Amino acid sequence: MILRKSLIHNKLNRIKLENFNRYLSDEKKLDISKYTFDKIRNFSIIAHVDHGKSTLADRLLEITGTIDKNEKSKNKQVLDRLEVERKRGITVKAQTASMFYKNDYLLNLIDTPGHIDFTYEVSRSLKACQGCLLVVDAAQGVQAQTIANFFLAFEAGIKVIPVINKIDLKTANVEATIEQLTQTLDLKKEEMLFISAKNGINCEQVLDEIVNRIPSPIVNYDKPFKSLVFDSVYDLRRGAIIYIACVDGEIKKGDKVKSFFTKKVYEVQEVGLARPDFRPSNKIQAGQVGYMICNIRNIKEALVGDTFHLDKAKIEPFPGFKSPKPMVFSGFFPEDSQNFSLLRKSIEKLCINDSSVSIAEDSSPALGQGYRLGFLGLLHMEVFKERLEKEFSQSVIITAPNVPYKVKFSNQKLVKFHGTNELVIVNPTLWPEVHNFDETLEPVVSGTIVCPNDNFREVNQLCLSRRGVFESRQEISGDRVILKYKLPLNEIILDFFDKLKKETSGYASFDYEDIFYELSDLVKLVICLNDIEIEELTQIVHRQRAGAISRVLVEKLRDEIPQKQFKIAIQAKIGGKILARENIKAMRKDVTAKCYGGDQTRKLKLLREQAEGKKRIRETAKIEISKDVLINILRKEK
Repeated sequence: MILRKSLIHNKLNRIKLENFNRYLSDEKKLDISKYTFDKIRNFSIIAHVDHGKSTLADRLLEITGTIDKNEKSKNKQVLDRLEVERKRGITVKAQTASMFYKNDYLLNLIDTPGHIDFTYEVSRSLKACQGCLLVVDAAQGVQAQTIANFFLAFEAGIKVIPVINKIDLKTANVEATIEQLTQTLDLKKEEMLFISAKNGINCEQVLDEIVNRIPSPIVNYDKPFKSLVFDSVYDLRRGAIIYIACVDGEIKKGDKVKSFFTKKVYEVQEVGLARPDFRPSNKIQAGQVGYMICNIRNIKEALVGDTFHLDKAKIEPFPGFKSPKPMVFSGFFPEDSQNFSLLRKSIEKLCINDSSVSIAEDSSPALGQGYRLGFLGLLHMEVFKERLEKEFSQSVIITAPNVPYKVKFSNQKLVKFHGTNELVIVNPTLWPEVHNFDETLEPVVSGTIVCPNDNFREVNQLCLSRRGVFESRQEISGDRVILKYKLPLNEIILDFFDKLKKETSGYASFDYEDIFYELSDLVKLVICLNDIEIEELTQIVHRQRAGAISRVLVEKLRDEIPQKQFKIAIQAKIGGKILARENIKAMRKDVTAKCYGGDQTRKLKLLREQAEGKKRIRETAKIEISKDVLINILRKEK
């Protein structure tokens, strides 16, 4: 009886606490209904890496009182929530922050990713805006990604405000930067703003120009709710938190919404603004940017670029939606095979917040069980690996990254078997036999390189050595040149950028866009030890480069593999043709050392028995490359 009274008492207290918390939550809800579309400005900040984008975002948040101005020392990369973002100085995930300016305007800042791997995410973020700040470092001037970001904004049809940052640096060359912007991007000097985001110089002027020059969103309050999803994060307790830009109507708690592309229906549990922490509001109406929670438990249901609308309402989706397509694939294996289950759990947790990573189980004779993961680009892969190591203490071995290739065939039996006449190959070991396909295709990109004019020859030779095709050259002020090349994606995902920096003493910048497929003479390069194939080192290469790659690989293996009791032949093959070969001599024991003089036939007999023994060992021994040797080869490859 006493226990029952205690349970009832606890239940009543819990109900009271829940009601009290709900009351507090309602009290904290923002009332943003007074900010009609003409009082709203949605903008983004775009820039080349390390040009001061995140620092400018910090200053704007301080000036508007969104974050505490007195704690300036702590306000560093406020919108970069991941440790790897802060460490590398890049933005990987898009973030949004709503600011109230002069009590009259609602300014919604969308902080976009800052690398070419996330170009699609940047384009969707720009679609949610009506204007953007194009930040350029006065010391570095126009870079490759500056040009690429400008044209993304231009294609989105939004207002671009050029902002020249770091004007207080001793190395700043403001006049040269102005000339580069006018020459390359056709921007006018009178439209440019000159600031120092680090020291807050002229940063308030940036807010005034946002209000005056960026147009208010075009909306329709009378139409049913319709919004664009430009990113999402995952909360273990509440599920996916979706960042949306509301274009038509309004949305509030309790409404039923539907994804246009997945066709799934959800009930809205909460809406609000990010400031930059999540603050609930009574509703989000047309023109406003905010977040929505509707019990989505799978992040892959919150696709970037998707259109969310009221259930049963007929709407036209936003154009340009694309499912994320990984373009770089690599095998991830635990250094200790006993940690496979821990690696699996760590990868699953990371992928909760990253729907663009593709996952498939993989296995290796030398490395054991693992996964073949697909990423948007090489930086995306590096960030993922770094987060595995830092956040989950997972030590992993990564195989050499490769890109997806396509093979086409006309054989009707194969077409019927596969259900298509085109296959995408992401694992080199699954490359079909030569007689099974008619043609092969590889991904190609349009690359832009900005470098000093004096380094043109070295850069051109590097690009041509990577099978690049020269397209155009444009000289700009500051004795620099913009070069355009068509480059195979496989040739640039590894060490291309490092070699480009080395050839230009660090002054070149590189960006690419428009990934498309072209016909190419591709072959499967197989590495064998005594005719036993080493799957981990299998590659798909262009026939023209196969010889050079083969020689490098067999020489590395010759230096890494220890001697055995028998000779080891290292071969690089295409089909049945051997392109390169190295031999590791057998360890020789002097079996005649015990013979002190005597008949010569005794020594010959011992040597003959030794040769026959080595022959038997070679015939029966199983040649396996050790894990340590493979790790060293793969590290050198990267």
